[in-house]
Amino acid sequence: MNLNEIQDLIKFVAKSGVTEVEIEQKDFKITIKSEGKNKGTDTPIIVQAAAPAPLPVAPVAAAPVAPVAAAPAATPAAPAADDDSKYITIKSPMIGTFYRSPGPDKDSFVNVGDNINKGDTICIIEAMKLFNEIESEVAGKIVKVLVDDASPVEYDQPLFLVDPA
Repeated sequence: MNLNEIQDLIKFVAKSGVTEVEIEQKDFKITIKSEGKNKGTDTPIIVQAAAPAPLPVAPVAAAPVAPVAAAPAATPAAPAADDDSKYITIKSPMIGTFYRSPGPDKDSFVNVGDNINKGDTICIIEAMKLFNEIESEVAGKIVKVLVDDASPVEYDQPLFLVDPA
């Protein structure tokens, strides 16, 4: 489909009152959505996406090389997982937005290296415009902050690693 055909199609959609037209061919897909004259505009919204290019096929001889290269990479990851096993993970008690400080210009509740006690406020999670202070249920030293400030979090998502020693 060339540019002139696309422009003709857009004009047709705008004049006909049709709200959506979708055309899919083997090498591309085009969707034209118009809000219509009832919505205050008769300019269509155009979304066009090309079909993904086929992935190159790897030669059969290269297949045995990949497992050999992947095996050494997996081995160093195992000790790192063992190092984290000695730490306690503080998880999110709810879905919301994670904040490390009480305000944009305020200091963080806790930082890596800080010692915390049970009941200390460690972060805030905003859920439905309510700011919920999250208190630590363990005492120890913050080893790692696992979530970026102002990021969405899920229920039971790890937030902090704490060394209880």
